[in-house]
Amino acid sequence: MRFLPTLAVTALLPLAVCTAHAAGPSETTPRHAVTDLKPLFARAAAEGSARGTLTGPGAQAIARRFQTDAPIEIDVRRIQRLPQLGCGRLEVTTRQRDVTQAGKRGDQEMVYQLSHCADGRFPEER
Repeated sequence: MRFLPTLAVTALLPLAVCTAHAAGPSETTPRHAVTDLKPLFARAAAEGSARGTLTGPGAQAIARRFQTDAPIEIDVRRIQRLPQLGCGRLEVTTRQRDVTQAGKRGDQEMVYQLSHCADGRFPEER
């Protein structure tokens, strides 16, 4: 497993694998405030996509670490249905603007994939 130093939120995300960026959920889909990413994963596995903004202690810690008040936006889309009912391979894009890293300010984006089921579990390997 490889973690990119772009956002500390990676510590919250098991099975993360970096991948190339592709278009995420539509900008017209509402963003839901979440303190945990699992509800977004479950919604995307069931419905095909989900959008949210990370809030709470995790978001506050990231804001302090990267010296920004910009929201942490999360877009999740199902890129493949899995054989297990309600499960899918998801692509997750995490963005935050105006981040300070290595003494420089700029926007950060991290894209990774994971497998998740609508009932909140991770699918079993086959």
